[in-house]
Amino acid sequence: MEMFDLTLIWAFIIGFGIMMYVLMDGFDLGLGILYPFAPDEDARDVMMNSVAPIWDGNETWLVLGGAGLLGAFPLVYSVFLPALYIGVFLMLAGLIFRGVAFEFRFKSRRNRRWWNRAFCWGSAIAAFAQGAVVGAYIQGFPVEDFAYVGGAFDWLTPFSVLTGLGLMAGYALLGATWLILKSEGHVQDWAYKITPLLLAIVLFVFAVISLWTPFVNPLVWERWFGNIQLIWVFPFAALACAFVVFRSVQKRREGVPFLATIGIYVFTYLGLIVSKWPVIVPPDYTLWDAASSPESQLFLLVGMVFVIPIILTYTAWTYWVFRGKVRVGEGYH
Repeated sequence: MEMFDLTLIWAFIIGFGIMMYVLMDGFDLGLGILYPFAPDEDARDVMMNSVAPIWDGNETWLVLGGAGLLGAFPLVYSVFLPALYIGVFLMLAGLIFRGVAFEFRFKSRRNRRWWNRAFCWGSAIAAFAQGAVVGAYIQGFPVEDFAYVGGAFDWLTPFSVLTGLGLMAGYALLGATWLILKSEGHVQDWAYKITPLLLAIVLFVFAVISLWTPFVNPLVWERWFGNIQLIWVFPFAALACAFVVFRSVQKRREGVPFLATIGIYVFTYLGLIVSKWPVIVPPDYTLWDAASSPESQLFLLVGMVFVIPIILTYTAWTYWVFRGKVRVGEGYH
């Protein structure tokens, strides 16, 4: 098999893994962001219990995407880590705080409020860091001779701050629609109430970022405006999904808002990929520049052939086993 084919296969695997992580871990990060605004402690119990059986399995996709990226595209690590050390550290610290809060909040009574805060702040920091990293990727990195030559805080710009806040709002929307699906009574009513507001915030940030991005990166400007083509399907499809979210909430549908929110993410993600393709280390290095040797890619691919079906199987089984509503006073701990 030629390196060209292997490189494209690995680009698909890593892209799929990142998308699965964003979708499947996004809603429990979103619940953490919404935690301080919940109507009462019973609602917080429901929010946490709705993701308790599945949250740690969702993060498997982050590990898979990160490990695959290191093995298949080592140049990405050699540039991204020096450029994004602080952002990546903040993300991992937030995920650790959130994970610890998951376990201790259920067992603590006297200090529960502190674990509530740890869950909220851990989720918010992790979500913001992920969004800021995406913003830094869109802007590009100063690279010479395949090495990062910028400063430690070059990733933190007004644009990356906006993308960080935008992803926080998007995760919150995903969390709210997940709560509509998984809850009932006053908790579900609250989720229905906040979803239109979160959708409006997401659309506003989406519009600002869309208008700002072409001025941040000349490649994106050329890709979108140099030749009007099928790429414009993605933003229009995302807007169509947003309309479905709004209408389904008005009609008090339960599953459709969550699925339509996933659609917003999928089409936005595809639009981002197409905007940068085939550049993987912006502004200059393509997939093939960053790829490891064909032998390394093939060796790793053999393992992925077995690992990915197993992950998909146990993930689907977990969601099936823990389907249905989470009610006040019920849980898995």
